[in-house]
Amino acid sequence: MAIEELSESEAEEALRYVARRRDRGRALLEWLDNAPEDDESTSAEEDAGAREAWAEYRRGESTPLEEVRRELS
Repeated sequence: MAIEELSESEAEEALRYVARRRDRGRALLEWLDNAPEDDESTSAEEDAGAREAWAEYRRGESTPLEEVRRELS
């Protein structure tokens, strides 16, 4: 549906929806900005696992989000 086809009430509801999404996103960014820095050290094993995970991702060996959602539902 094109924006021009919305009724006045539908357009107002769409604007309220966008504003809620925008405000929620701002709240998340503010929360992340104010979160304490993670200063816990990692083990060599954890570092190696993280490097391997990134390498797999770069090679395209990741699982698409939709597939993960299907498996978990």
